[in-house]
Amino acid sequence: MKITDISPAVRDPNRVNIYVDGKYQFSLDIYQVVELGVKVGKVYTHQELNELEAESQFGRLYSRALEYCLLRPHSAKEVRDYLWRKTLNTKVRNRKTGDITSREGVSKESAERVFNRLVKRGYVNDESFAKYWIENRNQTKGTSLRKLQNELRAKGVESSIIESVLSESDRTDEDELSKIIIKKQKKYPEEQKLIQYLMRQGFRYDDIKQALTQLD
Repeated sequence: MKITDISPAVRDPNRVNIYVDGKYQFSLDIYQVVELGVKVGKVYTHQELNELEAESQFGRLYSRALEYCLLRPHSAKEVRDYLWRKTLNTKVRNRKTGDITSREGVSKESAERVFNRLVKRGYVNDESFAKYWIENRNQTKGTSLRKLQNELRAKGVESSIIESVLSESDRTDEDELSKIIIKKQKKYPEEQKLIQYLMRQGFRYDDIKQALTQLD
């Protein structure tokens, strides 16, 4: 079987369509075409074409996973969960006929390869993610040390990483409490409701009362 044409993909300028014996076969990232030595006129066996299709799936999945990672930092667990969802079969409705068909998910091997490449290239790093999460939470919404720890654990970050990153941070529950109280006093003019809100953020009752006394 021979590669008869290579043309730019319409939806993604970074991919090209590969035609075998005059029919569309699959698409590849531009870098894959160069790396794999794919060119018009080259002849492949069925097995070799299957291997190229696996590379096509890997390249497409890596591109999407990279976009996901670049939206904001994610923990390794979040990225693994994202890739796992891509391995599941999904229902697809035909826009013209309305028929619903099943679209096969990507292979687990491709998902694992993508994850390993993201880790190798530094896009997945739980220590960097924990630093981002703590800094972001402190800037956008003050929260307690206890709640930060619980959030990071829920994201799959190891306790040793959490403790290490928090030990390097200069945030304190006292500072966070003062910041939130000043911000939320108008929304919660009744002290008891403010206390309840602060307790939901993970702060201890005694610390809240002390902070309120100091600010008064």
